[in-house]
Amino acid sequence: MPRGGKKGHKGRGKQFSNPEEIDRQMKAQREMEANEGAERGSSSGSEEESSSDDEQPKRKGVEGLIEIENPNRASQKSKKVVEIDVNAPKELSRREREEIEKQKAKERYMKLHLEGKTEQARADLARLAIIKKQREEAAKKREEQRKEK
Repeated sequence: MPRGGKKGHKGRGKQFSNPEEIDRQMKAQREMEANEGAERGSSSGSEEESSSDDEQPKRKGVEGLIEIENPNRASQKSKKVVEIDVNAPKELSRREREEIEKQKAKERYMKLHLEGKTEQARADLARLAIIKKQREEAAKKREEQRKEK
């Protein structure tokens, strides 16, 4: 037997909704919506203006009794096209800022490296100088051996 003492549903017959029943429910729902729309239209103009200004969504459960201020649940208000400032500087995210800083640092390092001002560049230049000396000495030895032959 499964946990919690509940029995499984395998092997039971499936229950399908009757299409006529679905149609009847849809018609009833449309009639209710039409009746609500007619009631709203028949109300006086002054009441409708005041109710449309203060209209709030219907609250569920105890929301109507208790005022809850959740800073994490700030609703996104859409801006109109005329309110958007295209020329305003776009704020970058932390990752974008770090990526740009990393690229700039790499460019500065490469510039200093090409000028020979970094430790690695100095070490590379010293290594190159040693290799050039070795090659020159090897070339001289080869010349001497050719002359001897």
